[in-house]
Amino acid sequence: MKKTLLVTGGAGFIGSHVVRLFVQKYPNYHIVNLDKLTYAGNLENLRDIEQSTNYTFVKGDIIDDQLLASIFEQYKFDGVIHLAAESHVDRSITNPLAFIETNILGTAKLLHAARKAWGQDLEGKLFYHISTDEVYGTLGETGLFEETTAYDPRSPYSASKASSDHLVRAYYHTYHFPVVISNCSNNYGANQFPEKLIPLCIHNIKNNKELPIYGDGKYTRDWLWVNDHASAIDCVFHKGVTGETYNIGGHNEWKNIDLVRLLCDIMDEKLGQTKGSAQELIRFIKDRPGHDRRYAIDASKIAKELGWKPSIQFEEGLANTIDWYLENEEWLASVTSGDYQKYYQKQYK
Repeated sequence: MKKTLLVTGGAGFIGSHVVRLFVQKYPNYHIVNLDKLTYAGNLENLRDIEQSTNYTFVKGDIIDDQLLASIFEQYKFDGVIHLAAESHVDRSITNPLAFIETNILGTAKLLHAARKAWGQDLEGKLFYHISTDEVYGTLGETGLFEETTAYDPRSPYSASKASSDHLVRAYYHTYHFPVVISNCSNNYGANQFPEKLIPLCIHNIKNNKELPIYGDGKYTRDWLWVNDHASAIDCVFHKGVTGETYNIGGHNEWKNIDLVRLLCDIMDEKLGQTKGSAQELIRFIKDRPGHDRRYAIDASKIAKELGWKPSIQFEEGLANTIDWYLENEEWLASVTSGDYQKYYQKQYK
């Protein structure tokens, strides 16, 4: 079946893996990647598929009404996979308005553009909104986030994502608009911008810099390999039931300090250093405001109803991720220096 799909934020970490998967797996689909190319959007992530005949890149912002109307008119999208978002909690604490603008207003404008373009002809149409487990708030030592867990966001980032989730559901209930939502746990893997924990630690160990750990380091997260997340998005897009929500998790709960120590040991081995060398770089720093203690996903619904399960355990995925960063030092140097922004100018200007 031929389809034309809009992927927002497709040059970002998760988005680039989703774009690559869909471009390569569905040659009859035309994938249009709309990305603003902020610090987190990098077209070098997609070099291997940018010449594909079923792929088009559009530089633009999801809050640009005219642009959205124009591309919906031009490409006649059958579906939207909405990944564009500001996503770093620390940045949301410093600049909450940027998160409100992109995550809330941007989602509202995208919904409006899709509904206006599709009108009453909703057969075969789908608006798929990708969200986060952080909308649920925090857990104690036990329990899991389920699709029915009440929302309790604690940071400007999670509050903005919770708001966007509510908007998407409101369009389903009010307008019978065909939507589906998924909420995922922490992603890791290749091409992640090194402000996030795992690539930050890999980069700092390589450069003999301190490894900053918030508070006591016992904050717990469920870790999901980004390739598994992309496959889950594929599964939800093609098999998900309209109006439903699916939690996507990796079944890999780790305390931050235990994760970093494991990463240090693997790095020592791969760099030929004495075991324990990298751990000497660990420094505990002042905790950030509103820091959620524990996230954990119950991913049984997507397993039972859609047949998706993660393919990899964390230790294997982490080792593979470290290998990628060590083998792609040029990419890491480019994004940490800001030179990756020049790629767009070179390729598209």
